[in-house]
This record gives sequence, structure tokens and C-alpha cells, in this order.
Amino acid sequence: MQTALAHTTATLDIASFTATPVAWTDLVAHRSHLVRFAQRKLHDPMLAEDVVHDVFEAVLSGRASFAGRSALRSWLTGILKHKIVDLVRQRAGYDSLDDNDNVGDYGESAAHGTMAFECPHPRPDELAEQREFLAHTLARIEALPAGLRDVMRLRVLQDQPTDIVCRTLAISEDNLFVRLHRARKQLLS
Repeated sequence: MQTALAHTTATLDIASFTATPVAWTDLVAHRSHLVRFAQRKLHDPMLAEDVVHDVFEAVLSGRASFAGRSALRSWLTGILKHKIVDLVRQRAGYDSLDDNDNVGDYGESAAHGTMAFECPHPRPDELAEQREFLAHTLARIEALPAGLRDVMRLRVLQDQPTDIVCRTLAISEDNLFVRLHRARKQLLS
């Protein structure tokens, strides 16, 4: 008898919690709290705004209904937590740092809708290419005639000031610039 009564009471409790509609003004009152919460979790202000928008959309479209068993802010925060977890799970399977992805204006990958990050350091193949180019250029500088080679070493490679280079080589400033021009022209040909 007591189990039947408990079953009936549980049925009545569930039935007494009917969905109550949530007004837009009630949602907006909690927006700043939800955005701050999402920003702390996602570390991306734009993404936080999007997730909060998804929460509001779910509430207004009826996919989530408020039964009144908790405070509205707690209920909205619970929905937000689930949206964040869904987003993290979704992005975990799609993050890509491949060069083949087309990256948009704001770093967003067109292929997956994920963020693509540029590494500030050159890749190993780029580094090897740069070293090879530098060795080739230095060899070409060493192959220049003595007057042009000395000017390139002092002014370009050692970055000495113009007046010191002119005093060291005992040449005028105009002659220095003529020699630099001729050296650069020979290196480019």
C-alpha cells in the first residue's frame, strides 16, 4: 500500500511541475551573468556570446522548458553548461592545424568552422631553406670583387654606420653608395 502511495505521490509531483513560459525580459536580465560564465570557461568572448545565444534560442523555441524547480538563473546556467560541453566535444573532433584548410579573415577555418593557428616560428623545412639561401648569398658576396665585397661586409653584414665604413675603406660617402648599388646589382643578377 505504501509503495502504491509513494508511486502516486511521485506522479503528482511530476505532474505539478508544468512548463512555465519564460519572458524575454527575464532571459535578458541574466545575460551578462551567462556571458561572463561562458567566457571563463571558453576564454573566447565571441564564442561565449554565441553559446549564450544558443541557450536563449533553445529556451525561446521550446526545446528547453522551465519547470520552476530551481531559480531561473540556475536553470539557465545548467543549460549553458550543457551547451559548453557539447561545443567542446564537437570541436574536439574537428580541430585541425593542417595547411590545407582555408583560413578566413578572422582565423576561422572554412572547412571545419574551427580556429586555425599560425605558429610564429618557421617550420623545419622553411628553416633549412632559409639557411641554404643565406649560405648561397654569403658565398656570392665572397665572390664579389674586393672593393664591393668589403663594402657589403662592413655596411650590410656588420651593419656599421656609413661614416665608419667610409673611414675604414678611405672612400667618400658617394663612392660607398655607388659600391653598394653595384654589389647589390651583381648579387641580383
